[in-house]
Amino acid sequence: MGNKPETVGVIGAGIVGICTALSLRERGLDVTLIDPSPPAEAASFGNAGVISAWSCIPQSMPGVWKNVPKWLLDPEGPVALRWPYLPRFFPWMTKFFAAGQADRIPAIADAMLQLNRPTVEMYRRLLQGTGGEHLVRDSMYVFLYRDAAKADTNSLEWRIRRDRGVPFEKIDAATLRDVEPDVSTAYEAAILIHDQARALDPGAIGKVLAEKFQHMGGHILQAKVEAVSPREDGRVRIQSEQGLHDFDRAILTAGPWSAKFLASFGVKVPLEAERGYHIVFDDPGVTINNSLMVTDAKFVASSMETGVRCAGTAEFAGLDHAPDYRRSEVLAGPAKRVLPKLNTESRQVWSGQRPSFPDSLPMIGPVPGAPGLIAAFGHGHLGLTAAPMTGQLATQLAIGETPNIDITPYDVTRFSAS
Repeated sequence: MGNKPETVGVIGAGIVGICTALSLRERGLDVTLIDPSPPAEAASFGNAGVISAWSCIPQSMPGVWKNVPKWLLDPEGPVALRWPYLPRFFPWMTKFFAAGQADRIPAIADAMLQLNRPTVEMYRRLLQGTGGEHLVRDSMYVFLYRDAAKADTNSLEWRIRRDRGVPFEKIDAATLRDVEPDVSTAYEAAILIHDQARALDPGAIGKVLAEKFQHMGGHILQAKVEAVSPREDGRVRIQSEQGLHDFDRAILTAGPWSAKFLASFGVKVPLEAERGYHIVFDDPGVTINNSLMVTDAKFVASSMETGVRCAGTAEFAGLDHAPDYRRSEVLAGPAKRVLPKLNTESRQVWSGQRPSFPDSLPMIGPVPGAPGLIAAFGHGHLGLTAAPMTGQLATQLAIGETPNIDITPYDVTRFSAS
């Protein structure tokens, strides 16, 4: 990309954009973080809070298509589709099922793991000295099973983990009571993934790191970006509602809104806005010691500073469709079945958009036909986890260094021939 840049614009102030801006600033660049909202206000605020260092299981797996009709027909199911949106959603869905073919899974799993594995150590370093160190707590990831027979460590997903060195163990109901006393006795077994962490307040992590970025001399411009275009001199022009801004490099970290900026360069990508929901019980009366994955209901529960948060579901309706908060409220029933002593009376609901590609991998790399523009978006369910490494990779690309991992799996053009 030519000479080392001096100025960089980062488009999008979610956790990926914040970590990217901070990484760039640590390397001495003049960095401006641009977003119409304050930092960490969207999906970076409302996620399940799992900092999943060992995450390597893609959303699409062999045979997953068999479950989709059942999920769509279940009011408490993990997937919802606004039926008028189906014609636009169908091409993405076919790519999603294709990504779940058995021969594609190992490479995707490896690509996921190399992004996610360093995350806990990287967050600890980023938060050091900020006063927000307590926001990341050591944790296990507890996969709950009502039927002990389904806690099968020889199933495909657990074999994938074992092959990659994931530290896990199966425990019985009595041991589960020791680990998580408030979980219902209806759950007969669990599988624990060790050496992970959880966020006590995901939004606060983003805000603390954004404040650190500013204290280091970084700039935050709260404005809507209207267009991104190349300049003849190889620099990048960002047009916001507050005027024109020229940078030596620009990093696109705008989540589900990123695709529209690429379209102006003739680059079309299958990015889907996957709406997620959460419900917070702010006077829960119970405590969860770790992150809980409720395998039968496909949602995550965790204790945070604001209460017990249950997050999950994937709704496909397009980027601009209004949320249906019944998708949040429907989590209250399954949550009560998992945690019988849970007080569900006082609660808050939320909805936000995840940027999802069919193969569960983000796009990280130069944008074809757009000199100086680098993509770093599309992390789906793993934006919080993968943000620190993504920020490091985007920084290396911006300053002309060779990334310290193979970024081929995240190439912006990987869907061009499909």
